[in-house]
Amino acid sequence: MTHLKTCLAWAFVLAFALVTKPAWGQAPAGPGAAEDEEEESFTEDFMLENCRWSTRGANPFFILEPGYRLVLEGIDDGENTVKFVTVTDRTLHVGGVETRVVLEREFIDGELYEVARNYFAICQQTNSVFYFGEDVDFYEDGQIIDHHGSWRAGVGGAKPGVIMPGTLLLGARYYQEIAPRVALDRAEIESLNAVIQTPFGRFRNCLRTEETTPLEPGLEEIKLYARGIGLVKDGPLRLVQATYVNAAE
Repeated sequence: MTHLKTCLAWAFVLAFALVTKPAWGQAPAGPGAAEDEEEESFTEDFMLENCRWSTRGANPFFILEPGYRLVLEGIDDGENTVKFVTVTDRTLHVGGVETRVVLEREFIDGELYEVARNYFAICQQTNSVFYFGEDVDFYEDGQIIDHHGSWRAGVGGAKPGVIMPGTLLLGARYYQEIAPRVALDRAEIESLNAVIQTPFGRFRNCLRTEETTPLEPGLEEIKLYARGIGLVKDGPLRLVQATYVNAAE
């Protein structure tokens, strides 16, 4: 019973932290304090030392089961864009944790533009899905030209961020990627009951987030997640298929 109370208390503290400033400091007083507080109000301390990790499972809004695939399509900057997101059967140790490899392939006007191998693991105590990094290849005319945005937890001061909280709180603000000067994506939960029509169907009670990054001030991206499905809107892209395929990369 004591252990159960401890776990429940810890889960509550983690949930509360998602809508407050990081525990290590307060915004300074005086000129510029509001801007500093804005930056500090995204949580990046998630007490990961308490986690037992799993490389597969199903957070209600994020499925991490080998073979699961989402396909999203739309017009982005005037170009037809298709994104395939596949949970592979591969795992990789990143930052001392075994993670699941999720392969993301993006095509623009029929040509391969980007391949990203993303690394995720689920904290069993909270059911939060953590992001441990990605290896990115950008293509032009069939050739790799760049690896911009690649990072791994434990390298260059990078550490895991939350890609999908296990406890959803309206207004929660948290870092998804924590790689200084490389990747600092962060999200704010704007709605828990959003509605969207996609080619794959109409979804209600969706999770809506706004993503920003201090590396590109002013850039905003809206994403919607449907319960039991996962990502159904990624900027201008909308879900056209959710299925299971061969999990081999």
